[in-house]
Amino acid sequence: MTTAAEPIHPGEHLAEMLDELGISQYRLAKTVGVPAVRINDIVHCRRSITADTALRLGRALRMTPEFWLNLQRMYDLDLARGEVDLSGIEPLFHAPEG
Repeated sequence: MTTAAEPIHPGEHLAEMLDELGISQYRLAKTVGVPAVRINDIVHCRRSITADTALRLGRALRMTPEFWLNLQRMYDLDLARGEVDLSGIEPLFHAPEG
């Protein structure tokens, strides 16, 4: 029996990237113009990455904001898949065969 892996918060990716680049959370926060606690909360998986933060991270780290938002979206969906019971919902229509 296989078990689903725990969802990976985008903050884990950010922490790894900062470590590899040798950049402190404080330096990143100052560079992108946000309170250091915001970056710390993201890195410690206590805060989601918003569109505003994704734009800032994308610019500072030479990445697209979509990268960060997609990581957040995948994390949120993975969490929901483990928490939401869909068994009582019947599809409203059936896809055509073909």
